[in-house]
Amino acid sequence: MTKKLKIFLNYFVGPVLFLWLSYSIYHQVKSQGDVQQSWHLIRSAFTGEQNWKLLLALLLMPLNWGIEAEKWRFLVKDIQKVSFFKAYRAIFAGQAIAFSMPNRVGESAGRSVYLDEGNRIRGIAQSLAGSMSQIIVTFVLGIAGLYYTRAYILDATHQLEGLSVFWLDGLIYALTTGITLFIVVYFRISWFVQLIEKIPIVARHRFFIEKLEGLHWKELTKILLLSAARYVVFVGQYVLLLQVFEVGIGFSTAIPLICVMFLVMAIIPTIALAELGFRGKVSIMLFGMMSANTLGIIATAAGIWIINLIIPAIIGTVFILGLRLFRNKQTT
Repeated sequence: MTKKLKIFLNYFVGPVLFLWLSYSIYHQVKSQGDVQQSWHLIRSAFTGEQNWKLLLALLLMPLNWGIEAEKWRFLVKDIQKVSFFKAYRAIFAGQAIAFSMPNRVGESAGRSVYLDEGNRIRGIAQSLAGSMSQIIVTFVLGIAGLYYTRAYILDATHQLEGLSVFWLDGLIYALTTGITLFIVVYFRISWFVQLIEKIPIVARHRFFIEKLEGLHWKELTKILLLSAARYVVFVGQYVLLLQVFEVGIGFSTAIPLICVMFLVMAIIPTIALAELGFRGKVSIMLFGMMSANTLGIIATAAGIWIINLIIPAIIGTVFILGLRLFRNKQTT
């Protein structure tokens, strides 16, 4: 690739992505009926008696992505040294890029543009361990929440739309078996990498995934703990907003239901355009067993969607505006 073409792409791609992502975010927010329905309630919450809880939920957002930035920085350290603030920008850029993709699969690709040329595909591969760790936390705690719902909430309310106790038990057993095998693969990821390297097409590109083999169980445990810390922040935000919008569900009941909701969201692929509507339906199905405040439940789902997806995506588009695909190698 010629130097002139690189210069052109450097100063063309960022602004084009910025315009496209800005329009995409605006269009998707505008088309969300649940946001429009809940907006008055969300605005009034800023002046209500519990506005400090809403502000705290907002302040937890940068903490959440700060933990993710540290996790990604730790994962790519053997490929390229990255400063925390550069990792932070990469995380937000990844959120913007992934906003319109199913289950935000473009996150890793969006982050990788902050790595040097030659390290980007390796960075995407290395991010696999981070994604696996978040899946493990989501499924383990989601299954625990599902079991609690089955044992204590479902028996008390005798309702869970479209799911009988028999099928719920079967789902719990199937998910438990699946995540157990997944955990084994996670902590033996070097074995898994060595296995797939026997495939000829993978063997020819072994360079891109070889660093995964070097992840020690202590490093994998640290990554898992960082993912667990993020999960605690997620749950804390949801509990705060349930209280802000007066859904009226006790702390000990809300947490298992939140865990189940995160599990459902992880299992069923969605794009941001449809996610709020789907999140709202799942929230009503779960929290509606314990509360009649449907508007408060929807407002909570909309608030979380805005705080954890819309705001980071907007911040990410600003960082993408200055995106440079080709640059000199650096370590900060």
